[in-house]
This record gives sequence, structure tokens and C-alpha cells, in this order.
Amino acid sequence: MSRLPIDTAEIRALAEILADTGLTEIEISDGDSRIRVARKPAAIATQPMAPMIAAAIAPAPAMVAAAPVEIADHPGAINSPMVGVAYLSAEPGTPPFVTPGQAVAAGQTLMLIEAMKTFNQIKAPRAGTVTRILVTSGQPVEYGEVLMVLE
Repeated sequence: MSRLPIDTAEIRALAEILADTGLTEIEISDGDSRIRVARKPAAIATQPMAPMIAAAIAPAPAMVAAAPVEIADHPGAINSPMVGVAYLSAEPGTPPFVTPGQAVAAGQTLMLIEAMKTFNQIKAPRAGTVTRILVTSGQPVEYGEVLMVLE
């Protein structure tokens, strides 16, 4: 069994990409050689913004801790199908695809997620009303992360 030559400069460059983009892992391969760099996400990065704001206004530790679980279990939760960067509008300065309180039709574009320089449309799985948008435009998102809630 041959030993894979370790290029520490390449590993440091990959780690720097993780830090700059907010991603939790990255992998590159060349033939039979493969390098994977992963890190634990910061706990604050996975918390939706609304509960943090509510905690600053009116401290309620039990409610803040329970809120992310309730959102993840919500039947109308729209989860990210991939790792990437979320965009709420087609271009900077243009109106967002949807806003809270807006009625949407099944198949309507809710946002874009850029992954590997490809913009992927995230569409409404059913008709309903957008009640919460849990990400901001330009925010890195993880696979399975709740993006918005549709009632």
C-alpha cells in the first residue's frame, strides 16, 4: 500500500476556503488521491435569526431552545436540498422572489441556492402562504437546513 503524499499547503488552502465560505467540509480528488477537510459548524450559525432577536428583547430560555426544534418539525418547513449560498432574489437590488405573508402557488420559485457556480431554483412544493424566511440573501446554507416555512 503506497502512502499518499501530504501537501500541507493544499490542506491549509482548503481550510481557509472553509473559513471564508462558512462551509463545514470540502473534498478534492485527483485520480486515486483524495483530500477531505471538515470542521464542526459554529452553534450560532445554525440558529435562526428570529429566536435570537426574541431572546434579546424578552428573555425566555425555554422558548428559545424549543423554537428551532419546532421549526424543523413544522410540516411546512422548506429544507435546503444542498449545501450552497442562498439568494432571495434573482439579482442584487431586485425584489425578492417571495416575502413573508405572500401567497405562493405550487412550483413557484421561492429562492435560489448557488452550488458549484450553478444557481438552483428552490420551488414551493405546494400552494400556501410564506410565514417565515429564516435565511438572508448571500448566507451559506447546509443540507437539510430550514430555509422558510410555508403554511
